[in-house]
Amino acid sequence: MSSQVEQIKEKLGIVDVVSQYLKLEKAGSNFRARCPFHNEKTPSFFVSPTRNSYYCFGCNAKGDIFSFVEAFEGLDFVGALKVLGEKAGVQIVFENKQDKDERVGLYSVMEKASMFFEENLKKESKIQEYLKERGLEEKTITDWRIGYAPDSWSSLIDFLKKTHSIQEIEKVGLIKKKEGGSEYYDRFRGRIMFPIFDNSGRVVAFSGRIFKDDGKSAKYMNSPETVLFSKSKILYGYDRAKFSIRKHNFSIVVEGQMDLLMSHQAGFTNTVALSGTALTLEHIELLKRLSTNIVLAFDSDNAGVASSGKSAIIGLENNMDVKVAHLKDGNDPADVINNPSADGKQEWKDAIKNAKHIVEFSLNVLLDKYPPAGGDKRRLLLQASQTVLP
Repeated sequence: MSSQVEQIKEKLGIVDVVSQYLKLEKAGSNFRARCPFHNEKTPSFFVSPTRNSYYCFGCNAKGDIFSFVEAFEGLDFVGALKVLGEKAGVQIVFENKQDKDERVGLYSVMEKASMFFEENLKKESKIQEYLKERGLEEKTITDWRIGYAPDSWSSLIDFLKKTHSIQEIEKVGLIKKKEGGSEYYDRFRGRIMFPIFDNSGRVVAFSGRIFKDDGKSAKYMNSPETVLFSKSKILYGYDRAKFSIRKHNFSIVVEGQMDLLMSHQAGFTNTVALSGTALTLEHIELLKRLSTNIVLAFDSDNAGVASSGKSAIIGLENNMDVKVAHLKDGNDPADVINNPSADGKQEWKDAIKNAKHIVEFSLNVLLDKYPPAGGDKRRLLLQASQTVLP
């Protein structure tokens, strides 16, 4: 691996790399720009072609091309190595050839499945109408590659087995074997399909929402854990949100796909979503690479409040500044933004802007549940906040 690193450094200078992300201006023998790692008006981020490094006099960020890409894109070293290897035309070898070839094939299966679902949605006018009623614009549906899995036992298998083996299709969790038999059937049937992407934008899993509720099937069905997908390590939308999180210096975390899509559509592109799991340490580590500030915007029902508390603990334990957005009347973010009787986008904007530190939010919840005997809630809240908040 060290030889690959040296090859990349020989082919890519620091100015070559940084100029692809920032607008650089000449400053003597160096270049400068406004630092991407903290908010500033006067440029204090300097790039030195002679030293092949960068340094910020405002926040002390420093390093080479690898540390820059790691910090800017929110990647680990291996991820940065892949990105820079591609830019430099250097082939990166991590695994033995058999493992690498297998993963390439599995990514191909997922990509073709996503295309299959997308094409099927185009044939389903009722589902398209339903998505628009939920507030999704055509551009959002297309950009996020939303699709539809036909209500058929084997339509996806029949499509994929033309180019891939049954073993590959099963390995990525798209099909299941019938109990006591040798035949397979499609895992997702009659569902609106949301592809889940890894940090590099590759399809690695799906979340499927039932369209016709039969009262028996789960409302949402997610891909199982596979060699490509681990739900505790992937945040829905992270691949598209990372630049915006860095720019705005905070992330918004919501619970579901619709919440995320509506938030991005409303202009809050620093939003990511949990896909059928609680916030994990791995999620926090991903977000922390981009910003230590996080706003939790979960459903405002009892379950959502409890989930906010649990998630906040993980964030606080890892030196994150955690705030919680208050949503009215038990709504979720998608409901708020798509509210036809009010300016949903403005209400969402206000909820994010007025998000409270988790301690203050928790005190409010407790005081609402157990009002003080004297009735002076504001005074008690102020005193408690001044004592507890950092």
